[in-house]
Amino acid sequence: MLFRQLFDEATWTYTYLIADPETNEAILVDPVAEQVERDLRILQELGLTLRYCLETHIHADHITGSGKLREITGCQSIVPANAKAACADRFIQDGEQVQMGSVHIEAIATLGHTDSHMAYLINGTHVLTGDSLFIRGCGRTDFQSGDSGAMFDSVTERLFTLPDDTLVYPGHDYKGETVSTIGEEKQWNPRFAGHNRDSFIDLMSNLKLPNPKKIMEAVPANERCGKVAVSA
Repeated sequence: MLFRQLFDEATWTYTYLIADPETNEAILVDPVAEQVERDLRILQELGLTLRYCLETHIHADHITGSGKLREITGCQSIVPANAKAACADRFIQDGEQVQMGSVHIEAIATLGHTDSHMAYLINGTHVLTGDSLFIRGCGRTDFQSGDSGAMFDSVTERLFTLPDDTLVYPGHDYKGETVSTIGEEKQWNPRFAGHNRDSFIDLMSNLKLPNPKKIMEAVPANERCGKVAVSA
């Protein structure tokens, strides 16, 4: 399996490129509109054909590159079930799988950050956690139908039950960290270690974070696969 972690500095967003070296088929997870040229360059350099763009959720902090990439490459756009994105080619359900040569991707419903969020387990060894679980943190739950109780349940019941050596690759990082493990996060993540469901809900309700700078633009655009509305 070819696995690359790519970074958008402006929004602290990780995009993941995963490919099967035998078929040269590739998938991009959470692509960023401003990085489409970079992603296309890497695909060309590595001789890869983009089959899918896969979203963990409808993002509020950046505009997805999936629409542009679909126009250019003919790839399919896949979003989580119940996401408000009628433009998508496919809606992936909890437990559903995407097979691409030797690459096996399983969707794991991890609600809480939004009401239609998926993590993706790659070949049983790498889990792309989106905005549900960060390295020593987690996504916020105070907008987009967020639910702190659902977040706690998703992380502790769906992610922390994976093997401890499963590699954790988040959707964002704000401190320069790139990878963790399930075992590390169970022991050292301050949002979860030492907390029960009630104390986690209380913690999350008192974060008082500012809204993402691009939320008013990003959410409606991402519901249209990255197409920004043109003002009259």
